[in-house]
Amino acid sequence: MAGTMSEAVEHTVTIDDGVATVTFARPQAYNALTGALVRSLHGTLRGLDRDPAVRALVLTGAGKAFCAGQALDDPALAGPDGTMDVATAVRERYNPLILGLLGIEKPVVAAVNGVAAGAGFGIALACDFRIVAETASFTTAFVKIGLVPDSSVSYLLPRMIGYGKAVELCLLSEKIDAAQADALGLCTKVVPAERCVAEAHALAVALARGPRGLGLAKRELVRNGLGEVAAALAYEAEMQAVAGASQDAVEGVAAFREKRAPVYTGR
Repeated sequence: MAGTMSEAVEHTVTIDDGVATVTFARPQAYNALTGALVRSLHGTLRGLDRDPAVRALVLTGAGKAFCAGQALDDPALAGPDGTMDVATAVRERYNPLILGLLGIEKPVVAAVNGVAAGAGFGIALACDFRIVAETASFTTAFVKIGLVPDSSVSYLLPRMIGYGKAVELCLLSEKIDAAQADALGLCTKVVPAERCVAEAHALAVALARGPRGLGLAKRELVRNGLGEVAAALAYEAEMQAVAGASQDAVEGVAAFREKRAPVYTGR
């Protein structure tokens, strides 16, 4: 490696040939996200954005998963009264992270090496390219535990695959494999699992060797609609506050933890 640095919490960063590879490092939990991890990852992105040695990024996960979304056992998810406070996590942690991914001028390539679920799906969508392992899968997951899409899923997914298919993925919350995701237009390229990170890195190196105009083009594409994205993220947080306070969300999370089917009442 041309350069290596370690970051504070549960992710690693390596720099090689102008490319920073950021890896979620909680393989034992399928790289589920904690509050500390999301905050430190956002800080890492800000630092890499300012680093002249870095001209492109790869984002991937250690082990078998890309990112399983929010860790439901994370103590940072509890509100002042001890109940689950997803809305604050969305507003204070996930929204800044997503805006950081979209707003960074340097191209970001997701190496989706395994499942991308919930907020992990949103993070993959917020990257500029998605190199996807043949064994990977995607699921919105939110409604399975009584919540609503956040982390830009409600905004980016319909714009990538169309409203009808986005409704299916969000409301039915079915898992789709790499071939299905590719057919919907979610993948830049589908590759053998053992080649996923290498292929993503190769694309990032090619981007890193390109002109500054690449970053400026990204700025045009993203920032022309950044105000709209910010408004959508804020609305996701509002809806998550309503959903998170429902009896069904309490039941959904309890059922998930107890590994049983939830019983919803629509309240």
